[in-house]
Amino acid sequence: MKKRLPFRVWYYFRQGWALYFAFVLSAVNTLTVTYYLAIEKIPSLQTVFPSFAIYVIFAVLIGIPLLVLVGYIHFKKSPAYGSEQDVTQESFPYNYKLPPGWWREAVMPSFLEILRLNVKLLNKETLTDEEKKEIKDIQEKLEKLIDGGYVGHPKKPQW
Repeated sequence: MKKRLPFRVWYYFRQGWALYFAFVLSAVNTLTVTYYLAIEKIPSLQTVFPSFAIYVIFAVLIGIPLLVLVGYIHFKKSPAYGSEQDVTQESFPYNYKLPPGWWREAVMPSFLEILRLNVKLLNKETLTDEEKKEIKDIQEKLEKLIDGGYVGHPKKPQW
């Protein structure tokens, strides 16, 4: 965990910066610069936007729906989002191994045990006490998951 801490901090920093700080700052900066350096200098635009507040209201009423449309096109209609997801999936380690938690502790052991039992049924074998105990353990884990509990050793939040 200590090796990964700087990368986690870097990730959280980038998210906070890009999604909150830079977003708000760039919106305010864009509105301010476009009004005071462009609109204020052009008399015909000055008649349409007589004050900065009117310009901001107009930009919000037009800009937000327009940006929602651009976001929709990005996710639903362009190949850009699919390409981003391809890169994410290729670099995600749990696409190549069993993830910890309920997959490793309950689901996959259940599948494995079902497979073993089917092989036994086909070979007409009986269950041992240890196999019955394994089945009971898996049942308890599945019941715990169904009730909303955890299995395995989940990471505790760092805050």
